[in-house]
Amino acid sequence: MSATSPFGALAGLKVIDLSRVLGGPYCTQILGDHGAQIVKIEPPQGDEVRDWGPPFHDEDASYFIGVNRNKRSMGLDLSREEGRATLLRLLDGADILLENYKPGTMERWGLGYHEVLAERFPRLIHARISGFGADGPLGGYPGYDAIVQAMAGMFSVNGEPDSGPTRLGIAMVDMGTGLYTAIALLMAVVERTRSGKGQYVDMTLYDCAISLMHPHVANYYLSGKTPGLTGSSHPNISPYDKFKTRTTEIFLGAGNNRAFSRLCEELGRPELAADPRFRDNRDRVVNRIELTRELEVAMADVDGHELCKRLLAAGLPAGPVMNTAEVMSDPHTLHREMAVEKDWYRGTGIPIKLSRTPGEVRRTPPPFGAHGRELLAEHGFSTAEIDALIEAGAVVEKRRR
Repeated sequence: MSATSPFGALAGLKVIDLSRVLGGPYCTQILGDHGAQIVKIEPPQGDEVRDWGPPFHDEDASYFIGVNRNKRSMGLDLSREEGRATLLRLLDGADILLENYKPGTMERWGLGYHEVLAERFPRLIHARISGFGADGPLGGYPGYDAIVQAMAGMFSVNGEPDSGPTRLGIAMVDMGTGLYTAIALLMAVVERTRSGKGQYVDMTLYDCAISLMHPHVANYYLSGKTPGLTGSSHPNISPYDKFKTRTTEIFLGAGNNRAFSRLCEELGRPELAADPRFRDNRDRVVNRIELTRELEVAMADVDGHELCKRLLAAGLPAGPVMNTAEVMSDPHTLHREMAVEKDWYRGTGIPIKLSRTPGEVRRTPPPFGAHGRELLAEHGFSTAEIDALIEAGAVVEKRRR
């Protein structure tokens, strides 16, 4: 398949991706899934998450494999003048440059957006993902998902009284920042159609984490009370929680009085809907413990999987608590094409479903530096120039350990 596939909503968009680890690569995988040409430029040591295993495929960890499909890879040493000159040639005709170096790094290399890139490439959109930004009390400090989760309040609302504040089991800050960055880049691309100009996009883990703290921030501002641990329950809705059944734990959600009444009928306890303790949502939130006890008694001898099917058929939100293996083999997962295979690769499907220009897994995650020569040739480098760059160590074909 050609480097710029004619298929996909973003076909023709050229992205130079200097990012590593999770937030940036997740962002560019989204763009690549929808046809953008992603040139993944890695430092001589490679993207460090290639080593974050086991498990591994060949020499690459699942952590890397999960967020780096639909990309081509080359190794480039930007600490060398030849490496920086090579990057500038690769940026010719690029729409987007994404990086997550420590603030100030690109500037020290003579590659700062405001100092150099904006004038040389006026249509270029340069996005930087950092922990806290370049200025302010925390400006320039390193940021990692779990640390920012802790600092943004996520730990403080996640967990049970026995566990205490707990890290979310997924990298919500990194992945949320990747999603926000994809949105920001597409906004900048749309704006460029009007102005003809690129711009600088300043994304931080800290900002994105705080923006994801809903409804806890809204609750705090309105009530003046500091939110605490919520466990599996919702701070504003009840029942919206995990419940035990005879066969499995399930999650139920009844967001209004009508839904709660129907739930009680399906469970054979219609009188609960008329109980003064549970009549309105505010009553149910206040009396959450008593309501949980009543519902679990009603479900103690029930098959949770069958109950969920029955409740869903009745229009009530409900689902069994499933593990990863169960999810990825579930008939609905397969029907929605959310488990994909290509050659050796197996991964999650593409969640954005466009009718005319659907996304596609065109390329499996690349080995380090697999496309260096190919990419340089496409950008006008002669064979002699490519050989010289490799000989000088500016272009790297094998990871430096």
